Amino acid sequence: MGKKNKMKTNRSAAKRFKVSGKGKIVHFRAGKSHLNRKKSAKRKRRLRQDKVLEGGYVTRVKQLIPYKF
Repeated sequence: MGKKNKMKTNRSAAKRFKVSGKGKIVHFRAGKSHLNRKKSAKRKRRLRQDKVLEGGYVTRVKQLIPYKF
């Protein structure tokens, strides 16, 4: 019997996405790293919050981070 191959986790994806307690994939919003002076406080406050990944991206990200589930 041959040994089974392990799947490699994509390290960049592992740093960008996390799995919530209910198994949903969560990511951070883009657009808060620079040029923040001209953005309103409300906009920056909203950018602080995590966002649930939706649509066809979910299956793609699940393949990149197989051991987080």
